[in-house]
Amino acid sequence: MQTLHIQLEDRSYPIYIGEGLLTQIKLIEPHLKQKHVAIVTNTTVAPLYLDPLLNLLKQNGIKAFPIILPDGESYKNQETLNLIYDALLKEKCERTLTLIALGGGVIGDMTGYAAATYLRGVPFIQIPTTLLSQVDSSVGGKTGINHPMGKNMIGAFYQPQCVIADINTLKTLPQREFSAGMAEVIKYGLIRDEAFFDWLEKNIEGLMKLNPQLLIEAIQRSCQNKADVVEMDEHESGVRATLNLGHTFGHAIENAMGYGVWLHGEAVATGMVMAAYLSKLMGWLKDAEFNRIIKILKEAKLPTDPPKITEDQYMQLMSMDKKVVNGKIRLVLQKGIGDSVITCDYDAKHLKNTLQISNFSA
Repeated sequence: MQTLHIQLEDRSYPIYIGEGLLTQIKLIEPHLKQKHVAIVTNTTVAPLYLDPLLNLLKQNGIKAFPIILPDGESYKNQETLNLIYDALLKEKCERTLTLIALGGGVIGDMTGYAAATYLRGVPFIQIPTTLLSQVDSSVGGKTGINHPMGKNMIGAFYQPQCVIADINTLKTLPQREFSAGMAEVIKYGLIRDEAFFDWLEKNIEGLMKLNPQLLIEAIQRSCQNKADVVEMDEHESGVRATLNLGHTFGHAIENAMGYGVWLHGEAVATGMVMAAYLSKLMGWLKDAEFNRIIKILKEAKLPTDPPKITEDQYMQLMSMDKKVVNGKIRLVLQKGIGDSVITCDYDAKHLKNTLQISNFSA
């Protein structure tokens, strides 16, 4: 097992990464206020992992009850969030309760937001079961829900008590979901860690075959990169925005297509290609670097070409991005592999050209 630590003064917490961690009560129990837990999960994850976790808690004298939500990005909204509040109120839960998020990014984001707002704040634990949530959404304290006009526009920064990433849960992931997680792994190499990108290029085949040692290292290095950034900028007032490489384009794709049609990681992968292409047009990224990005995303079985969305649709949806300042769309672009920048200083003609291309890998 690998253990990392997010250092945020009184909001610091550990991230545990390894095999078979869901059977280890010693990782959970020290992070509970009292022995009272609500496990928030969904209809897909519950049949796989809910009963063993409930039994583990009950065998150790911890009162636990489940809250099972529908599965999918389309349910990451106020209506589904209210199902969590309804269950907590029905059980007369007090501030000594701990919420456990058992699932992917949608469950983690909604559980965290419920924890931040129920009784003005109760503790929660992240147990991410997808690769994307293990390397990204469970770490750093971003919580929230979607709005029909924009993704993740309603939420709060609220840190968990701990994160428990058991790689055994990745064995039950569909290939498409695993690939979606690889988009976020590759992202860390692109934004700030060229050596990690080089390592990913050499080990992509083994990672796609779920080699345990490679998976643990990839997750550990991804989480360490995110931890380093979050420790510098917890509330995304500066450098943390670089973690959104590809997300401004990607969120527009998710929204335009309808939440859940494109997986988040799929949209981010294509968004990273669009950001790389714009960077190339700006003269910041070399052709060879652009081709390396396309190649590794394809090897991870990720899309590199966008769906049919009009330029006007893109601009309208991108104008709702959280990085917009004084009406200007800020983008995360590439100065090279491992070197990213947050900027409004790009040529509008190059952005227009990027938004009109439908086949970047031709």
